[in-house]
Amino acid sequence: MSLKRRTILQMIPAVAAMSIAPALRSQASHHVVVVGGGFAGATVAKYIKLWSAADPRVNMRVTLVEPRIAHVSCIMSNLVLNGQLKIRDLSFDYAALQGKYGVEVLQDRVQRISKDGPEIKLKNRGWLAYDSLVVATGIAFDPIEGLDDPRKTPHAWIAGGQTNLLRNQIRDIPERGTFVMSIPDKPYRCPPGPYERACLVADILQRRGSGYRVIVLDANNGIQAEKETFTRAFSELYGDIIDYRPLQRVVGVDQNSNYVHTKILTADGQETGGEDAVYGDVLNIIPRHGAPRLLVNSGLTDGGRWAPVDPTTYGSSLDRFPGVYVIGDSQATGQPKSGHMANAQAKICADAILRRAAGDSLDSDERLDNLTTNSACFSPINASEASWLTAVFRYNRDTGNMGLVPGSLGEAHNWNSENYRDMFSWSENLFADTFK
Repeated sequence: MSLKRRTILQMIPAVAAMSIAPALRSQASHHVVVVGGGFAGATVAKYIKLWSAADPRVNMRVTLVEPRIAHVSCIMSNLVLNGQLKIRDLSFDYAALQGKYGVEVLQDRVQRISKDGPEIKLKNRGWLAYDSLVVATGIAFDPIEGLDDPRKTPHAWIAGGQTNLLRNQIRDIPERGTFVMSIPDKPYRCPPGPYERACLVADILQRRGSGYRVIVLDANNGIQAEKETFTRAFSELYGDIIDYRPLQRVVGVDQNSNYVHTKILTADGQETGGEDAVYGDVLNIIPRHGAPRLLVNSGLTDGGRWAPVDPTTYGSSLDRFPGVYVIGDSQATGQPKSGHMANAQAKICADAILRRAAGDSLDSDERLDNLTTNSACFSPINASEASWLTAVFRYNRDTGNMGLVPGSLGEAHNWNSENYRDMFSWSENLFADTFK
């Protein structure tokens, strides 16, 4: 399969078109509660209302519960660090979901998912009943010893105030200073994102003069996405500034002395007993990811880090959670954790909920043979050039999993300015398909 740069630009409308539209349905009244208003939650809420509105015989009520008034996109947020975008450029409210599609939006926080019946407890409004519950709450971080004050050491891996804080710290780094960032054990949100960030920070500092350093402490055994691209960028563009150190897991931070403490790992990820301490004028430590406490405490993760689901519906694989779905970063299908992927999963989930509410089959050959998702993104390498990455996944009936389609994994042969321009078209298409 030959992949070209334009393929990614075509994928956003293609995802919407290829998602399996609901068949003609009988009259049904069904309340869907969606927890979380990011790429996964906003998309599933929008498409349940959009698709159900096309057939007056289906009556779907959708309630989106989200504590924030707007979602700030992690996609493109690294461009806030070099001043090319502002947080307001990446902030999306829920006005279109309410006014255009009829989604009820509650600004509230979910405290508990009941184990005794189909209801959730909200912080301000008490108990809320549902027929279907979609949990799309993103990620949470493991604690790291000494990493107590995010105002000193922002991760900026959930975009917003911490992104601005990190931007300011980079701006104020002393002459010939050192920037230290970490990459957590996989899987983590946005596989190419940390390497992209390393490049952009190196570009910022390189433009100021010589003597700056960017030290990348990667808990994995090598670059996890766009390996050829980032290997070349680290050596060709930033060979005198980026110091890439794989197999170094951050285990502690001294926020007073600005030292990062690491364990040195073997090639298979085991600790060897070796340790290191790395100083940085600016520290950007990204902790290991897992599902948020709401899922863990409810039992949806079944004792693991992520929630097991059936990838044909994204319904929980656990029998004790009928009618509960998990999409986006918290699910455990092994697909990349990205905004583009969350958008694709949400459409499969929306279709499944509509079919189930109407009593339609979820196991038809037509449906199962066409269950595909994709993860596509552009990665800025400097202030004017970008690369891209794409991968397509298809449901495999033999394994019961979403498998990578042979030949679909591809990356740009080089970074260039045309990719950089296309990056904005790709992101705008995704933002519109999710929030507008």
